[in-house]
Amino acid sequence: MTDREKLLYKMVWQLVSLLVLLLVIVIVLTFLLFFGVPEMTQSKVKMQVMDTVSIKENLSKKYWQAPDISLESDPEIKYGKELIANTSVYLGPSGKVMKISNGMNCQNCHPEAGTKIFGNNYSAVAATYPKFRARSGTEESLFKRINDCIERSLNGVALDNNNREMKAMIAYINWLGKTVPKNESPAGAGLMELNYLSRPADPIAGKKFYLVKCLVCHQEKGEGFPNNDKSGYIYPPLWGKNSYTIGAGLYRLSRFAGYIKANMPLGASHDNPQLTDEEAWDIAAYVNSQPRPQKDISKDWPDISKKPIDHPFGPFSDSFDEKQHKFGPYLDIVHFKNTSSKAKL
Repeated sequence: MTDREKLLYKMVWQLVSLLVLLLVIVIVLTFLLFFGVPEMTQSKVKMQVMDTVSIKENLSKKYWQAPDISLESDPEIKYGKELIANTSVYLGPSGKVMKISNGMNCQNCHPEAGTKIFGNNYSAVAATYPKFRARSGTEESLFKRINDCIERSLNGVALDNNNREMKAMIAYINWLGKTVPKNESPAGAGLMELNYLSRPADPIAGKKFYLVKCLVCHQEKGEGFPNNDKSGYIYPPLWGKNSYTIGAGLYRLSRFAGYIKANMPLGASHDNPQLTDEEAWDIAAYVNSQPRPQKDISKDWPDISKKPIDHPFGPFSDSFDEKQHKFGPYLDIVHFKNTSSKAKL
């Protein structure tokens, strides 16, 4: 075969290969046009976008909207907001008013001074307090609720009911919920409720996600990122001596996972999440497996049958151990409780 014939043969072969490739592409595109994206791919994409509530559903809801503080003239209400946003400046280790807390701010757990949708906001507080809470087994006032947060989440000392700062925080919280009807909870209040996993939440997987998603703000050892004058934190500690105690609400995995999903990492929101449900659960499991301040919770949940399924400390009214109550799987516990309730009827 001459060189010219070899070249011609090579050109023909390349042309045939190109035609075959184009034919495969046409067949694949035709398949996708008529049958759509394969189910497995659709599920994966859907999970990555949002597992619990679709963005479309979120946008169709009419969520509570906080009143505009710039239009408010009452100095007590404005001071109340300032205390929620910058608690440590006034009540922290170097506080201007008192030195009674760990350096975190109320808005570390209640973002945007308690106004963010699914950010543990205060929208329903004025409308629902005073109310009975199974954790204490008593009817609690708003004074009691705020002091619970100070003692449990800020690892601090309770304020007197007549204290100026207490009155200002109550004035601000009541002002935020002034348009919410009594005994109602508006859309977007509290925290996002995630579907339970079919497996236990995994601290080991959570650590891997934490190092990628959370480390830049909260640091490798969860110590947080202090502000320049050390009066508080730009990004709060997630564990260690200056973080929330074992008695805080966010120490329950369902609470913390719901908080993470709608608010973390920085820039995330209920309609623009950056984590899947599984990532949120696993990060919560990792963070809440780390050491943190203790708290006497021996008097919590006097009726143990009322304990949430993810409360990690016994005794329980069922046979599941503390590890399963903390990490899950929770569906076994839910099934047991439902079966027991039906049996009593």
